[in-house]
Amino acid sequence: MAEIKLLALDLDGTLFTKDKQVTAENRAALKAAEAKGIHVVITTGRPLPAINHVLGDLGLLDDKHYSVTFNGGLVQRNNGDILIKKEMTRDDLKQIYAVFEPLGLPMDVLSDGIVYGVPSKGNHSLYRQANPTLTFVDVDSIDDIPQDIVYNKVVTVCERDFLDSQIGKLPDHLYQAFEIFKSREIILEVMPKGVHKAAGLRLLTDYLALDRSQVMAMGDEENDLSMLEWAGLGVAMANGVPQVKAVAKAVTTKTNEESGVAEAIHKYILE
Repeated sequence: MAEIKLLALDLDGTLFTKDKQVTAENRAALKAAEAKGIHVVITTGRPLPAINHVLGDLGLLDDKHYSVTFNGGLVQRNNGDILIKKEMTRDDLKQIYAVFEPLGLPMDVLSDGIVYGVPSKGNHSLYRQANPTLTFVDVDSIDDIPQDIVYNKVVTVCERDFLDSQIGKLPDHLYQAFEIFKSREIILEVMPKGVHKAAGLRLLTDYLALDRSQVMAMGDEENDLSMLEWAGLGVAMANGVPQVKAVAKAVTTKTNEESGVAEAIHKYILE
Protein backbone atom coordinates (compact mmCIF):
# COMPACT_ATOMS: atom_id res chain seq x y z
CA MET A 1 0.00 0.00 0.00
CA ALA A 2 1.25 3.49 -0.88
CA GLU A 3 2.11 5.87 1.93
CA ILE A 4 -0.92 7.96 2.86
CA LYS A 5 -0.52 11.67 2.14
CA LEU A 6 -4.13 12.87 2.33
CA LEU A 7 -6.90 11.96 4.79
CA ALA A 8 -10.42 12.70 3.53
CA LEU A 9 -13.02 12.79 6.30
CA ASP A 10 -16.80 12.87 6.27
CA LEU A 11 -18.40 14.63 9.26
CA ASP A 12 -21.77 13.21 10.38
CA GLY A 13 -21.46 9.63 11.51
CA THR A 14 -17.69 9.68 10.92
CA LEU A 15 -15.67 12.44 12.59
CA PHE A 16 -18.67 13.72 14.54
CA THR A 17 -20.42 12.00 17.42
CA LYS A 18 -24.22 12.09 17.35
CA ASP A 19 -23.96 15.40 19.26
CA LYS A 20 -21.75 16.81 16.45
CA GLN A 21 -18.66 16.84 18.65
CA VAL A 22 -15.09 15.73 17.87
CA THR A 23 -13.77 13.43 20.58
CA ALA A 24 -10.48 14.15 22.35
CA GLU A 25 -9.06 10.93 20.89
CA ASN A 26 -9.99 11.93 17.32
CA ARG A 27 -8.61 15.42 17.92
CA ALA A 28 -5.26 14.09 19.10
CA ALA A 29 -5.01 11.65 16.18
CA LEU A 30 -5.69 14.42 13.65
CA LYS A 31 -2.98 16.59 15.19
CA ALA A 32 -0.53 13.69 15.03
CA ALA A 33 -1.40 13.05 11.38
CA GLU A 34 -0.91 16.72 10.55
CA ALA A 35 2.43 16.70 12.34
CA LYS A 36 3.42 13.88 10.00
CA GLY A 37 2.61 16.09 6.99
CA ILE A 38 -0.77 14.58 6.14
CA HIS A 39 -3.33 16.82 4.39
CA VAL A 40 -6.48 16.62 6.55
CA VAL A 41 -9.42 17.36 4.23
CA ILE A 42 -13.06 17.59 5.31
CA THR A 43 -15.37 16.21 2.60
CA THR A 44 -18.95 17.21 3.24
CA GLY A 45 -22.29 18.02 1.69
CA ARG A 46 -22.36 21.23 3.68
CA PRO A 47 -21.19 24.64 2.48
CA LEU A 48 -18.00 26.08 3.97
CA PRO A 49 -19.80 28.61 6.23
CA ALA A 50 -21.57 25.71 7.95
CA ILE A 51 -18.28 24.05 8.94
CA ASN A 52 -16.12 27.09 9.74
CA HIS A 53 -16.58 26.51 13.47
CA VAL A 54 -15.31 22.94 13.09
CA LEU A 55 -12.35 23.97 10.94
CA GLY A 56 -11.42 26.69 13.41
CA ASP A 57 -11.73 24.31 16.33
CA LEU A 58 -9.39 21.81 14.61
CA GLY A 59 -6.86 24.45 13.54
CA LEU A 60 -7.69 24.01 9.83
CA LEU A 61 -9.20 27.43 9.12
CA ASP A 62 -6.55 29.00 6.90
CA ASP A 63 -5.33 29.10 3.30
CA LYS A 64 -2.98 26.13 3.80
CA HIS A 65 -5.81 23.66 4.32
CA TYR A 66 -8.52 22.47 1.94
CA SER A 67 -12.07 21.16 2.03
CA VAL A 68 -14.35 19.47 -0.48
CA THR A 69 -17.81 20.96 0.10
CA PHE A 70 -21.26 20.46 -1.45
CA ASN A 71 -20.39 16.77 -1.99
CA GLY A 72 -17.67 17.70 -4.48
CA GLY A 73 -19.39 20.73 -6.00
CA LEU A 74 -16.74 23.06 -4.57
CA VAL A 75 -13.06 22.45 -3.89
CA GLN A 76 -11.81 25.24 -1.67
CA ARG A 77 -9.04 26.56 0.48
CA ASN A 78 -10.43 26.87 3.97
CA ASN A 79 -10.10 30.67 3.85
CA GLY A 80 -12.90 30.55 1.26
CA ASP A 81 -10.86 30.72 -1.96
CA ILE A 82 -12.56 28.54 -4.59
CA LEU A 83 -10.31 26.28 -6.67
CA ILE A 84 -13.01 24.40 -8.62
CA LYS A 85 -16.77 25.02 -8.81
CA LYS A 86 -19.69 23.04 -10.29
CA GLU A 87 -23.23 24.39 -10.09
CA MET A 88 -26.82 23.86 -11.22
CA THR A 89 -28.92 25.85 -13.69
CA ARG A 90 -32.36 27.34 -13.33
CA ASP A 91 -33.68 24.66 -15.68
CA ASP A 92 -32.22 22.02 -13.36
CA LEU A 93 -34.27 23.43 -10.47
CA LYS A 94 -37.45 23.31 -12.56
CA GLN A 95 -36.79 19.72 -13.63
CA ILE A 96 -36.26 18.59 -10.03
CA TYR A 97 -39.29 20.50 -8.74
CA ALA A 98 -41.49 18.96 -11.43
CA VAL A 99 -40.69 15.55 -9.89
CA PHE A 100 -40.60 16.50 -6.20
CA GLU A 101 -43.81 18.54 -6.03
CA PRO A 102 -46.27 15.77 -7.05
CA LEU A 103 -44.57 13.48 -4.51
CA GLY A 104 -44.98 16.00 -1.69
CA LEU A 105 -41.21 16.33 -1.27
CA PRO A 106 -40.22 19.81 -0.03
CA MET A 107 -37.26 21.29 -1.89
CA ASP A 108 -34.34 23.22 -0.44
CA VAL A 109 -32.02 25.04 -2.86
CA LEU A 110 -28.59 25.84 -1.44
CA SER A 111 -26.69 28.90 -2.60
CA ASP A 112 -23.42 29.27 -0.67
CA GLY A 113 -24.61 29.62 2.94
CA ILE A 114 -28.24 30.48 2.12
CA VAL A 115 -31.04 27.91 1.87
CA TYR A 116 -34.19 28.71 -0.10
CA GLY A 117 -37.00 26.46 1.13
CA VAL A 118 -39.95 25.59 -1.13
CA PRO A 119 -42.81 23.59 0.46
CA SER A 120 -44.62 20.85 -1.43
CA LYS A 121 -48.27 19.92 -0.90
CA GLY A 122 -48.14 21.60 2.50
CA ASN A 123 -45.01 19.69 3.55
CA HIS A 124 -42.17 21.85 4.86
CA SER A 125 -38.53 20.81 4.99
CA LEU A 126 -36.81 19.66 8.18
CA TYR A 127 -33.47 20.98 6.91
CA ARG A 128 -33.50 23.88 9.37
CA GLN A 129 -33.34 21.35 12.20
CA ALA A 130 -30.49 19.46 10.53
CA ASN A 131 -28.32 22.53 9.80
CA PRO A 132 -29.27 25.43 12.11
CA THR A 133 -26.05 27.37 11.34
CA LEU A 134 -27.21 28.24 7.79
CA THR A 135 -29.42 31.18 6.75
CA PHE A 136 -32.92 30.07 5.73
CA VAL A 137 -35.30 31.93 3.41
CA ASP A 138 -38.81 30.51 2.98
CA VAL A 139 -40.43 31.07 -0.43
CA ASP A 140 -43.76 30.00 -1.90
CA SER A 141 -42.40 28.61 -5.19
CA ILE A 142 -39.16 28.21 -7.12
CA ASP A 143 -40.13 31.34 -9.10
CA ASP A 144 -39.43 33.32 -5.91
CA ILE A 145 -35.81 32.13 -5.73
CA PRO A 146 -33.41 34.83 -7.02
CA GLN A 147 -32.08 34.24 -10.52
CA ASP A 148 -28.68 35.93 -10.21
CA ILE A 149 -27.19 33.53 -7.65
CA VAL A 150 -25.28 30.24 -7.64
CA TYR A 151 -27.32 27.05 -7.24
CA ASN A 152 -25.00 24.58 -5.51
CA LYS A 153 -27.36 21.71 -4.82
CA VAL A 154 -30.91 20.66 -3.99
CA VAL A 155 -31.95 18.62 -0.97
CA THR A 156 -35.20 17.30 0.41
CA VAL A 157 -35.39 16.66 4.14
CA CYS A 158 -38.35 14.78 5.64
CA GLU A 159 -39.20 12.03 8.08
CA ARG A 160 -37.31 8.87 7.18
CA ASP A 161 -40.25 6.58 6.44
CA PHE A 162 -41.96 9.13 4.18
CA LEU A 163 -38.70 9.93 2.39
CA ASP A 164 -37.89 6.27 1.78
CA SER A 165 -41.39 5.61 0.45
CA GLN A 166 -41.10 8.50 -2.03
CA ILE A 167 -37.54 7.73 -3.17
CA GLY A 168 -38.86 4.54 -4.72
CA LYS A 169 -41.14 6.67 -6.93
CA LEU A 170 -38.39 8.85 -8.40
CA PRO A 171 -38.23 8.36 -12.20
CA ASP A 172 -35.18 6.97 -13.98
CA HIS A 173 -34.72 10.17 -15.99
CA LEU A 174 -33.94 12.07 -12.79
CA TYR A 175 -31.12 9.64 -11.94
CA GLN A 176 -29.83 9.97 -15.49
CA ALA A 177 -29.73 13.76 -15.24
CA PHE A 178 -28.33 14.16 -11.70
CA GLU A 179 -26.33 12.51 -8.92
CA ILE A 180 -28.90 11.47 -6.29
CA PHE A 181 -28.09 9.90 -2.92
CA LYS A 182 -28.98 9.92 0.77
CA SER A 183 -26.48 11.66 3.04
CA ARG A 184 -28.43 10.96 6.24
CA GLU A 185 -31.56 8.99 7.08
CA ILE A 186 -33.76 12.05 6.53
CA ILE A 187 -31.79 13.83 3.76
CA LEU A 188 -31.83 13.13 0.02
CA GLU A 189 -29.37 15.21 -2.02
CA VAL A 190 -29.43 16.09 -5.72
CA MET A 191 -26.18 17.24 -7.34
CA PRO A 192 -25.12 18.14 -10.89
CA LYS A 193 -24.22 15.05 -12.93
CA GLY A 194 -20.65 13.96 -12.26
CA VAL A 195 -20.44 15.84 -8.96
CA HIS A 196 -19.72 13.64 -5.94
CA LYS A 197 -17.04 13.39 -3.28
CA ALA A 198 -14.67 11.31 -5.41
CA ALA A 199 -14.83 13.88 -8.22
CA GLY A 200 -13.95 16.67 -5.80
CA LEU A 201 -11.10 14.68 -4.28
CA ARG A 202 -9.74 13.79 -7.70
CA LEU A 203 -9.57 17.47 -8.62
CA LEU A 204 -7.91 18.32 -5.30
CA THR A 205 -5.31 15.55 -5.56
CA ASP A 206 -4.50 16.67 -9.12
CA TYR A 207 -3.99 20.20 -7.75
CA LEU A 208 -1.74 18.87 -4.97
CA ALA A 209 0.13 16.51 -7.34
CA LEU A 210 -0.92 13.44 -5.36
CA ASP A 211 -2.10 10.04 -6.59
CA ARG A 212 -5.35 8.41 -5.46
CA SER A 213 -3.24 5.59 -3.98
CA GLN A 214 -2.00 8.15 -1.43
CA VAL A 215 -5.53 8.97 -0.24
CA MET A 216 -7.29 7.45 2.75
CA ALA A 217 -11.02 8.29 2.84
CA MET A 218 -13.41 7.62 5.71
CA GLY A 219 -17.21 7.69 5.69
CA ASP A 220 -20.45 6.04 6.74
CA GLU A 221 -23.27 7.02 4.33
CA GLU A 222 -24.32 6.68 0.70
CA ASN A 223 -22.81 10.04 -0.27
CA ASP A 224 -19.42 8.64 0.82
CA LEU A 225 -19.58 5.64 -1.51
CA SER A 226 -17.79 7.26 -4.44
CA MET A 227 -14.80 8.47 -2.43
CA LEU A 228 -14.40 5.17 -0.55
CA GLU A 229 -14.35 3.30 -3.86
CA TRP A 230 -11.98 5.82 -5.46
CA ALA A 231 -9.43 6.27 -2.68
CA GLY A 232 -6.41 4.03 -2.38
CA LEU A 233 -7.69 3.14 1.07
CA GLY A 234 -11.42 3.52 1.68
CA VAL A 235 -12.32 2.96 5.32
CA ALA A 236 -15.95 2.50 6.40
CA MET A 237 -17.07 3.27 9.91
CA ALA A 238 -18.35 0.41 12.06
CA ASN A 239 -21.67 2.31 12.15
CA GLY A 240 -21.72 2.72 8.36
CA VAL A 241 -24.58 1.60 6.14
CA PRO A 242 -24.15 -1.84 4.50
CA GLN A 243 -23.48 -0.40 1.02
CA VAL A 244 -20.52 1.57 2.37
CA LYS A 245 -19.02 -1.40 4.18
CA ALA A 246 -19.40 -3.48 1.00
CA VAL A 247 -17.17 -1.18 -1.09
CA ALA A 248 -14.63 -0.23 1.59
CA LYS A 249 -11.21 -1.87 1.79
CA ALA A 250 -11.35 -1.73 5.58
CA VAL A 251 -13.95 -1.23 8.33
CA THR A 252 -13.22 0.22 11.77
CA THR A 253 -14.05 -1.84 14.84
CA LYS A 254 -15.13 1.35 16.63
CA THR A 255 -18.09 3.58 15.79
CA ASN A 256 -18.14 7.36 15.47
CA GLU A 257 -19.13 7.50 19.16
CA GLU A 258 -16.01 5.48 20.04
CA SER A 259 -13.43 7.49 18.05
CA GLY A 260 -13.31 5.17 15.04
CA VAL A 261 -11.44 7.85 13.08
CA ALA A 262 -8.60 7.80 15.61
CA GLU A 263 -8.48 4.01 15.41
CA ALA A 264 -7.96 4.12 11.64
CA ILE A 265 -5.43 6.98 11.78
CA HIS A 266 -3.29 5.05 14.26
CA LYS A 267 -3.55 1.83 12.29
CA TYR A 268 -2.96 3.10 8.74
CA ILE A 269 -1.08 6.40 9.12
CA LEU A 270 0.77 6.69 12.42
CA GLU A 271 1.88 3.07 12.84
